[in-house]
Amino acid sequence: MLTQRFRWRKDEMEKVQKQASCFFADDISEDDPFLLYATLNSGNHCKFITKDLMRDHKACLPDIKTQRLFFKWQQGHQLAIINRFPGSKITFQHILTYDTVVQTTGDSWHIPYDEDLVERYSYEVPTKWLCLHRKT
Repeated sequence: MLTQRFRWRKDEMEKVQKQASCFFADDISEDDPFLLYATLNSGNHCKFITKDLMRDHKACLPDIKTQRLFFKWQQGHQLAIINRFPGSKITFQHILTYDTVVQTTGDSWHIPYDEDLVERYSYEVPTKWLCLHRKT
């Protein structure tokens, strides 16, 4: 699928274009705003593919609440390729139907965590959850 220079092969890209609407930008460092605009403008169903964490864009947002909102949107719309072997089908990691933040019902809490404080991509989820229940 990808050659040594990490470019899509023409036949593989033609398959992708038959399956989805595609937006393309020149291979420059300023393509992130275009990618985000195209995804947002295409509706809630639209997904985007990139390995970029978009940290620099999140850092430009005015407050923590807006940054968190962007992160949640990113988790629901960013796809990651998990199968990149030549001659095989393109496989994407599933988008979660739940939020990977602390969740509570009032007397119990579910807290996602990593033992090694590893920075993850937005589409990667914690491997462990701590479940706490209030004593009655």
